[in-house]
Amino acid sequence: MTKLSGWRRFAAVLGASFALLLATACETTPAFQVSQPSSRDGTVESIMQDTVQSGNAAVGTIGGAVIGGLLGNQIGGGRGQTAATVIGAGGGAYIGNQVATRQNLVWRIGIRYDDGSLATIQQTSAPALRIGDRVRVTGNGIQLLRQGPN
Repeated sequence: MTKLSGWRRFAAVLGASFALLLATACETTPAFQVSQPSSRDGTVESIMQDTVQSGNAAVGTIGGAVIGGLLGNQIGGGRGQTAATVIGAGGGAYIGNQVATRQNLVWRIGIRYDDGSLATIQQTSAPALRIGDRVRVTGNGIQLLRQGPN
């Protein structure tokens, strides 16, 4: 087995650490989410744009601190290594928190179903709908129903 040089070991730990940080700190917002049973007809009552947090800030901060501390510990020796570990942990905590608290844009569509009940549909793409449109909500999305003659 060959021994990695200091810089190669640092680069290997850095790459693995960022992959771990991204995997643990980020949660993706579902592309389409229905709050009520699906396959129902109704009318669009509201369309609002909103932002949602993409991940858990505590997980991102702690994960970043651990990874940053491990990376810092790979540098130098003695007091320099201790300082690099502390600085790496602080920087990693900051970066991990920033990654975890990133905001994602979503649209919330209020639907009044034909039976009078209300539902909120959340999706990550801009809807091709207007207030007053007749729609069918299914597990796959919102379908605009054919409009009758005016």
